[in-house]
Amino acid sequence: MRRNFPLNTVDAFLVTAKHLNLTRAAKELCLTQGAVSRKISTLEEWLGYALFDRHARGLHLTPQGSALLPELQQSFEHLLNVASNACHKSSVIRLKAPTCAMRWLVPKLVQLEIASPEIQVALTTTVEHGVNFKNEPFDAAIIFGKPSTTGALLFEERLTPVISQHLLPENALTPEDLSRYTFLHPTRDRTDWSLWFGQNVPNPPAMNKNQHFDTMDLAISAAIQGFGIAIADATLVAEDLHRGRLVQPFTGSVKTGACYCLALRPGEESHAGIEAFRQGLLAVSE
Repeated sequence: MRRNFPLNTVDAFLVTAKHLNLTRAAKELCLTQGAVSRKISTLEEWLGYALFDRHARGLHLTPQGSALLPELQQSFEHLLNVASNACHKSSVIRLKAPTCAMRWLVPKLVQLEIASPEIQVALTTTVEHGVNFKNEPFDAAIIFGKPSTTGALLFEERLTPVISQHLLPENALTPEDLSRYTFLHPTRDRTDWSLWFGQNVPNPPAMNKNQHFDTMDLAISAAIQGFGIAIADATLVAEDLHRGRLVQPFTGSVKTGACYCLALRPGEESHAGIEAFRQGLLAVSE
C-alpha cells in the first residue's frame, strides 16, 4: 500500500515555488528555513524526484517541479474552497428574539431560508426586550426599545387598534362604540391605549372592561379569537390584516418612539456567516 500523501508539505512547495527563495518563503509561512527545507524534502522523497535545483544564486524548479506546480496549485485552491464552503454551511447563527416579535420574525426567517438555505438560525425566544452579549451565548438579537446606534433598524413601533371581523357592528365602528368592548392591553398598564387615544380621540371613551397580557403577541392572539379589541403594532399584525384575521377599524396610528433593531455580538460583525445573516434578514425585511 502506498504511503499517505504528505498534505502538510504542499504549502511549503507552493510558497517556495512562488518566491524561489527559502528566506522569503519561511517568512510568509512563519517557519524557519530549516522547517521549510524539511517539508520540501519530505515531499520530494514521497514523489521520488527533486522539485528544485539548488544554485548559489537561489532555487530553480526542476522540469518535474514545473510540471507539477500548476496542477498542485489548482488542487490546493480547490481544497481550500471546499473547506471554506463547508465551514460556512455548517455555521449556525444563534438568534435571540422577544416573543412580541414572533408574528413578524417567523415569516421573515422562512423567506430567508428559501433565499439563503446555507444560513441556519437557532432561535431562542424570551419575554425580555434586550440582550447582554457578555453573559449570553447569542450571535445576534432582535431588541425592542429606544433607537440604538449599535443595531440595524428593522421597523419602528406604530400602534393602532385591531379587532376581529366578527365583533364589528353593521355600521362603521366609532370611538364612542369602544366602551362596549373589552380592551386588550399588551402590558400590565394602559399606556399604549392612552397614547393612541391622546393623538386620535379628543374625548376617549371609558375603558369599562379590561384584560391585561404579558406580551403584545398574547393580546393580538386574544383579539383574533374575538376576546375584545387590542392595541397593536401595525407591522406585527400586517399579515393578520392581510389575511382577514383582524381588521383595523380606524386609520389613525401613533408612533411610540420605540423600534425593533437587529444587534450583533460585538467583534463578530466581520464574521462571514453573521454578516450574511444580517444582510439576508434586512433584505427580506424591506
